[in-house]
Amino acid sequence: MARYRKKPVEIEAMLFDGTTAETHSVYQWVERNTLGSFEPLDVIEGRKPYPESGVSIDPRDGRMIISTLEGLHWVDRGDYVIRGVAGEFYPCKPDIFAATYERVGDDLDGEPS
Repeated sequence: MARYRKKPVEIEAMLFDGTTAETHSVYQWVERNTLGSFEPLDVIEGRKPYPESGVSIDPRDGRMIISTLEGLHWVDRGDYVIRGVAGEFYPCKPDIFAATYERVGDDLDGEPS
C-alpha cells in the first residue's frame, strides 16, 4: 500500500453562525457562484432532480441547503461553508475545519468571492 499527503491548497470559507445577516451573506455568496437558487421541496420530495449546483432554504426547518454533484448537503449552525479548489461549495463541521485548515488572510473586501 502506498502513502499519500494532502497537497496544500487555499480555499475560501465563511462561518455560518445562523444569524439572519450571516445566512443572507453566505446564501448570496453561494448563489452568485453557482447555478443559483432552486425550489427545495420539489427536489427534497423527488419531483425534480437536484441541480448540479445551487442553494436554497429548507422550509421544514430553515436550514440552508447546498446542492452539489454528489447531492444535497444541509448546513447547520456553526458549520463552515467552503468553496473548494474547483469552485464547488459544501459544508464542513467546525472540528474538521479546525483540524484541516489554518487562516492565511482575508480578501480585500472582507468577504470571499
